[in-house]
Amino acid sequence: MFGIGMPELLLILGLALIVLGPKKLPELAKALGKGLAEFRRATDELKDEFRQMEREVEDSSPPASDKKDTAQPDAEDALAAPADSHSAPEKK
Repeated sequence: MFGIGMPELLLILGLALIVLGPKKLPELAKALGKGLAEFRRATDELKDEFRQMEREVEDSSPPASDKKDTAQPDAEDALAAPADSHSAPEKK
């Protein structure tokens, strides 16, 4: 938990009790707990939305193996084909 051990945590709680007093500390802890719970709910909702969007994208797109663009030749085909327009004229 943030690299804080039990002795450090007890020291922080003791200082908070001295500074805030016994009446304010429970109120502060309750508000902090509610805030953390709301933050956790919001992040869980956001994660769920991202997962749902990811599933929708995966479902709507075909697998990568089926996607072959036939309009452009492969790199091997381009290297094997002679470049007629760029070659120098042959001397006889």
